[in-house]
Amino acid sequence: MQVRNTYYWFENALSPENCQKIIDMGEKQLQEVKKSGGSTEATTFGDNHKQAFEKEGKEVIPQKDETVEDIKKRVGEDENIEQTRYVRDSEVAWFNDDWLYDLIHPFIHKANKDAGWKYNWDYSESFQFTKYNPGGFYGWHADGNSCHFGRYKRFIPGVSPTLKDGKPPRGYTSNPNVVNKVRKLSMTLNLNKPGEYDGGNLKFDFGPHAAGKRFHEVEEIRPQGSIIVFPSYTYHQVTPVTRGTRYSMVLWSLGQPFV
Repeated sequence: MQVRNTYYWFENALSPENCQKIIDMGEKQLQEVKKSGGSTEATTFGDNHKQAFEKEGKEVIPQKDETVEDIKKRVGEDENIEQTRYVRDSEVAWFNDDWLYDLIHPFIHKANKDAGWKYNWDYSESFQFTKYNPGGFYGWHADGNSCHFGRYKRFIPGVSPTLKDGKPPRGYTSNPNVVNKVRKLSMTLNLNKPGEYDGGNLKFDFGPHAAGKRFHEVEEIRPQGSIIVFPSYTYHQVTPVTRGTRYSMVLWSLGQPFV
């Protein structure tokens, strides 16, 4: 267990048996969702998309499997549409099992203390199990904006705005434990055995004013069962998987906005 720059890691924190148990739980849920006709495609704040495009300064969200050419036909061939960034391509499942919180929370508490962050947090969201198939990735992003502008707002049925499917829009929640809080600490757990996949590297961007190297590839997460904890405002990505399947589980711990 050590701290480096702005992240803290625990090597082989979980046993191979627990890692396999989590993979089996995730795969079972993914199959059940697909069997019922649901989607397991990862979302970013509720938007299903693999890429983001820009039209006259506004983001255009592609429909499933749409190409740039498809979008141009939909919104107008002569419109100026530029591909601005890759977003995400993976499958996800969600867990709320007490034994997982009992297992993971002590590592988050220790990292928060020993790394010197000492952030006040009092709640964690659901665990996200993520499956990256060959070609899967997650582009540069931060898990949360830790100021007041990034806090979750209360969703009030019939009063708050909704998406077309009736669900809360990004930044809204009906969970009272989450309202007015922000993500402060992020945890990611590697579930794979060594050598099961290539690519799929976790990389950090510590910003142009970082004390050391700005971009950093996290090798410490490679041993099975290893945990990385870092501030949720840190930019990071998962590079495309080039061979095999990458399994991970992430968790976000929340508290009142920084002042």
